[in-house]
Amino acid sequence: MHKNVNTEDFFREIRKGNISFLSRAITLIESTKKSDQLLALQLIQYCLPFAGNSIRIGITGPPGVGKSTFIEAFGNYLISLGKKVAVLAIDPSSSVNKGSILGDKTRMEKLAINTNAFIRPSPAGNTLGGVAQMTKESITLCEAAGFDVILVETVGVGQSETLVYSLTDFFLLLHLAGSGDELQGIKRGIIEMADGIVINKAEGNNLQAARFAKKELENALHFYPPKKNQWKPEVHLCSAIQNQGIFEIWEMISEFLTLTQKNGYFEARRAEQNKEWLKKSITNLLLQDFFASAKVKSSIKKMEQSIAHQQISPLDAAIKLIQLYRNKKEE
Repeated sequence: MHKNVNTEDFFREIRKGNISFLSRAITLIESTKKSDQLLALQLIQYCLPFAGNSIRIGITGPPGVGKSTFIEAFGNYLISLGKKVAVLAIDPSSSVNKGSILGDKTRMEKLAINTNAFIRPSPAGNTLGGVAQMTKESITLCEAAGFDVILVETVGVGQSETLVYSLTDFFLLLHLAGSGDELQGIKRGIIEMADGIVINKAEGNNLQAARFAKKELENALHFYPPKKNQWKPEVHLCSAIQNQGIFEIWEMISEFLTLTQKNGYFEARRAEQNKEWLKKSITNLLLQDFFASAKVKSSIKKMEQSIAHQQISPLDAAIKLIQLYRNKKEE
């Protein structure tokens, strides 16, 4: 697929907003082949001067909260305002067969067929926290293609919230009312990161519970320390399926952007994020190189057998494998 890739042609088509080339380019940067990675680096370098002009919104929430339904309603609303919307949906990979659901496109049927929208499902793979390894680079390509708003949807489990927070400007937590203690199922760290909390499915018989949850969450937020960005997180009700509350959510995000761009936090945060992703990229590249080593591959199997027979500790085995890797690099 990538044998005859011309990065300049790819770049020109991406700048034109060609969705087909954008999708192929993201496939290229997600590849673990060294030849593809070299091409991907060239392409990212071309796109970099044209990136950074979008609003990046992270969206998380537990399974069943209606993330896909919300994103479709929210994305269509933004498009009605004249914006172009890219959705980077990170699906959980199976720990058994390494497969991925990748069903977001089918759950966002109306948004998927809109010419001003781009939906890219990517498997999380083994990346800690459920965020695809090259999501940062995918954002760069989408911005170079002219997308005004980038929505990054996380699988909403484990440490995924932390990584999405490190990628985006505004962090939105979706919550579902009516499940008992409204605060019990939300980790303190997630609330501290959230710039806005949206109680979805606030309709019908669930409306009263949603209103109660809103008051409870608003009261709880008063006990959290002030944010460095001087923003006070808000709680909103929403019924994505009925398109209610969408306007208010975008208004909240717009007010957040106005404040943080004015007080300098917006640019400072992005600069800090770039530093964080430099370290993450170094880690990822070192891991790839380590496990690609033929000597390491053969030695790992032997070490695994020794660990299984209690002949060596996992820590000692790891130290020996790293030493082997270092010796190989020095040869």
